[in-house]
Amino acid sequence: MPEITSWMAQLAEDHPVVTLINYGQTYEKRPINLLKIGLDSEQRKKAVWMDCGIHAREWIAPAFCQYFINQILQTYKTDPTVNQMMKNLDFYVTPVLNVDGYVYSWKDNTTRLWRKNRSPGPPGCSCYGTDLNRNFDANWGTIGVSTNCCSITYGGTKALSEPEAQAVTNFLAKQKDDFLCFLTIHSYGQLLLVPYGHPNFTAPNYDELMKVGLAAADEIRKAHGMNYRVGSSPDILYPNSGSSRDWARLVGIPFTYTFELRDNGTFEFELPEAQIQPTCEEAYRGAMHIITYVHEKTFNGAVATAAAALWTLLLAAGATVTPSLM
Repeated sequence: MPEITSWMAQLAEDHPVVTLINYGQTYEKRPINLLKIGLDSEQRKKAVWMDCGIHAREWIAPAFCQYFINQILQTYKTDPTVNQMMKNLDFYVTPVLNVDGYVYSWKDNTTRLWRKNRSPGPPGCSCYGTDLNRNFDANWGTIGVSTNCCSITYGGTKALSEPEAQAVTNFLAKQKDDFLCFLTIHSYGQLLLVPYGHPNFTAPNYDELMKVGLAAADEIRKAHGMNYRVGSSPDILYPNSGSSRDWARLVGIPFTYTFELRDNGTFEFELPEAQIQPTCEEAYRGAMHIITYVHEKTFNGAVATAAAALWTLLLAAGATVTPSLM
């Protein structure tokens, strides 16, 4: 964690487009920091959220957030598409959300697979930690969550009982209308999960979320041949409630996804070092497909609609269309 913290501070110092923002404090009084990345604009900008490391043991997730940040900082100067995104969007990226749990998971071999945060259990409970991804105010405590304070899926005493979940909620709530996309990065399973975790609820834009997710999975596959399944959690994983993804969709952020990175169970949370780079490369392609789609829809929607209408007219007229017009 000290390495990640110093890396974040250095980026903010070295890059004018990067701002280091402290937006909360963990139970153990550690700062929760994000990097805001974007080019200055006179217009009010839209935004993309990404967080990693909400579950302490999922070490590949913080690695991916760092990779993602490095990539966009390298490419926006030379790639016109990314440059335009940086003008229209601000990226808010939290490399490690569950800082206490992450630090604890690095302590020794006995703590490596710690999942929760490090707040003490309720009175009479000798166990520590709440599963932060069961603590958000989204059908909280209804399914796929435990009331046993010693369980790894313990959801807390109430919705938003934990300071880490409060920090995310408070930060996003202040400008939720600006956010177009919410990506939360986990491992493992090679999945792209759409809302909702509760089987009785379906996102109003479920079909579009699936279409974009399936196309993102195609992009992921092109990198290293890895297959990611796409669907809601009850359909392809298990039902759950209180997740940050579901909360983000409930408050109106239209495109919300959970990434479950490699692998499929061979190494589980202890992914070999040799797989860090390829995992990040493929996930980057998937994330950028989603972000690009959202950006194009928001800022070039009218242009795309006009082009589609022209295409339809030309086809109806039996015109021959050259590839350069496609």
